[in-house]
Amino acid sequence: MTDRQWNDLLAVLRGEVLNPLPVGFIIDSPWLPNWHGITIADYLASESLWLEANQHAMETFPEAWFLPGFWSEFGMCTEPSAFGSRCRFPRDEFPFAEPVLTDPAEVDRLPDPDPATDGLLPFMLGRLQRAEPHLRALSHSIRFSVSRGPLNVATFLMGTTEFLVALKTDPEAMHRLLRKITDFLRRWHDLQRRTFPSIDGMLLLDDIVGFLGEADFLEFGAPYLRELYATEVTVKFFHNDAACAQSIAHYADLGINLYNPGIQTPLAEMRRLCGHRLTILGTIPPRDVLAQGSPNEVHAAVRSLLADNPDHSRLIPSCAGGMPPGVTTANIRAFLAASRAV
Repeated sequence: MTDRQWNDLLAVLRGEVLNPLPVGFIIDSPWLPNWHGITIADYLASESLWLEANQHAMETFPEAWFLPGFWSEFGMCTEPSAFGSRCRFPRDEFPFAEPVLTDPAEVDRLPDPDPATDGLLPFMLGRLQRAEPHLRALSHSIRFSVSRGPLNVATFLMGTTEFLVALKTDPEAMHRLLRKITDFLRRWHDLQRRTFPSIDGMLLLDDIVGFLGEADFLEFGAPYLRELYATEVTVKFFHNDAACAQSIAHYADLGINLYNPGIQTPLAEMRRLCGHRLTILGTIPPRDVLAQGSPNEVHAAVRSLLADNPDHSRLIPSCAGGMPPGVTTANIRAFLAASRAV
């Protein structure tokens, strides 16, 4: 993000209403490579194509905020790779990390990864280090440390169904697993911040929070997220585009101040549940409207969202969740135009 974009983001988090309303999108490998005209594998493997694709988006839509901005990532393989997951990289499909645990009893044999040396993490960090001079020449800075959240990483190490079942059958082992992952994620975010002093934000992505009821969230999710968000950064950004009605009331108490939800709960209801303490990045349906709708339908959906929610404080119009595959340039321009027409 540029200095102006960052300062405007801080103003929105304080409750100020900007004119025109800012628009922001989470962009990464599900959308960006194919929109740029390359395969997902080439985007992840080539530093020059990765940089070119991100710069293409920034220059095509200069009025949009792209979060976290120049995201160096290897899809869902990034964090599990440090624990020894076998990572699969199909030519033009999303990467996938295979489980390494077949039984909760195996938790204690997991390594304590060093993010400076293990898995794909040093490659992710090195890509950003080499790109940073170019980013600065474009007036952009690296603003966020980024990772998947503890529950999300746990599901890749065990399998989603296996992990969720084990929360009930082997809760002590799952707490040990989440403890190990959280300690690792804290080291990983610390390393990112030490490497790039411009970082003043943290983004955690953890859709598995949406699979838990409130009691399970408070036991298995909240303590570990609270620990990670205790980091001294200004922007504490959380993505969970699964269900949130059972947990959103607790997010601000964990330190979260910026939230990217899914479509399950209307914006007005989310604001009521969280006491309007969160800035919401959303909530246009990503697939059915932004990707599959016409530009006129996208424009109408954004206008309807803003009309139905006349209090535009702590709101950054976006899609619910990250930018989905297949979104066209015309649809993004229609989205931006509808937000400017307020």
